[in-house]
Amino acid sequence: MSFTRRQILGGLLGLTAVGLGVGGVRYWLGRPLGSTTHDYELIAAPLDLELIPGHSTPAWAYGGQAPGLEIRAKQGEWLRVRFINKLDVPTTIHWHGIRLPLEMDGVPYVSQLPVLPGEYFDYQFKTPDAGSFWYHPHVASSEQLGRGLVGPLIVEEREPSGFLHERTLSLKTWHIDEKGAFSAFSVPREAAREGTRGRLTTINGKAVPSLELPAGQVVRLRILNLDSTITYRLNLPGAEARIYALDGQPIEPRDLGKEYWLGPGMRIDLAVRVPAAGAELSLRNGPLRLATLKSLATAEAVGDWPAPLPANPVAEPDLQQAEVLRFNFEWSATLAGANDKGPAKYWQINGQAWDIKDKTCADRPIATLKKDGHYIFELRNMAQYLHPVHLHGLAFKVISSNRKKIIPYFTDTYLLGKNESVRIALVADNPGIWMFHCHVIDHMETGLMAAIEVV
Repeated sequence: MSFTRRQILGGLLGLTAVGLGVGGVRYWLGRPLGSTTHDYELIAAPLDLELIPGHSTPAWAYGGQAPGLEIRAKQGEWLRVRFINKLDVPTTIHWHGIRLPLEMDGVPYVSQLPVLPGEYFDYQFKTPDAGSFWYHPHVASSEQLGRGLVGPLIVEEREPSGFLHERTLSLKTWHIDEKGAFSAFSVPREAAREGTRGRLTTINGKAVPSLELPAGQVVRLRILNLDSTITYRLNLPGAEARIYALDGQPIEPRDLGKEYWLGPGMRIDLAVRVPAAGAELSLRNGPLRLATLKSLATAEAVGDWPAPLPANPVAEPDLQQAEVLRFNFEWSATLAGANDKGPAKYWQINGQAWDIKDKTCADRPIATLKKDGHYIFELRNMAQYLHPVHLHGLAFKVISSNRKKIIPYFTDTYLLGKNESVRIALVADNPGIWMFHCHVIDHMETGLMAAIEVV
């Protein structure tokens, strides 16, 4: 059953309060025995972490860890998650990169009401695309993502991928001081520039971890940038590494090359041939070590490079009949910061700055697309800072750039470079009101977001 936005905001999807002692509810992701309404329970709750040795950080966690536990689904099947809020603040879950019905998209006052403390919400949708995705709130995002509410969502291919080994690496940089206490998640001076950077970079919640991989095997590394600000310049010196997918969408495998710029919200699937036993590789952000990959002896035969991953069922846009729309990502004319009239507005799209406190912004979409229409978006970055541009509910094809050579590929997030103009194309085959925004959270919360309507 589908619902209109008006019905959703009227509460017809039914948020139900749950007690803390309900049987079957746990602080981890699990299959509740005997349930006919959902497959998994996922709880958001406070959790003390030891990110700095000897010091405690008051994080917020999904499923008892931060970043959250990995959720796995199978392509084309239903994913049914009962999300339970045990925080003291309202929240939601947005399933980043998944093409799903609007009422499951997790944007407050657009697709659902916020999930209040003590309430639950049932997310149920099919997963049309295989790939590496993630989940996070769309409420008070700088604080909620900053405190740890991020987690990986892996959709496995219908048939075996050919990879016998894989690891998921969730990148996150924390806004904490030398004693583990949280510092400001958003600083106005930085929000008007590149965004507020954190201090401690982790992989799966650990700083500079050592990861053991089987010698001689080709291992799939699913690398997810769950950070609010930082673009990682990923590189693996001395490694045989090939890119198999970008942002959940398969590509024709190609060498990693010198480095790959992975902006906030973006993902990359690398195939890495693990060297001989005892050798080490360094996964880096530019010159900075993120993790050490250690090769361990194994009795398995040397692995071969798998075949390319099968393409996802994304509609191919017809560039000849496509309507062209232009979007300028620019500084706002008002840089004075927050005032009595609302939050700071440092950024805008086509002269319009989104107000995160205004529940009616989505009623004024920046563009209205005809269902099943073909479109080319021309995205122009009018500033010198990077903008990872993310579109909810739809996948788009990157076709050209004025700054670099593009091998066309499908994605949901594109890193728009300094003063870059890029052309992307899509088929508007999913009706709804979809958020279109920069995934540098500071930028999004200070104006760099809009609504795209498909009718």
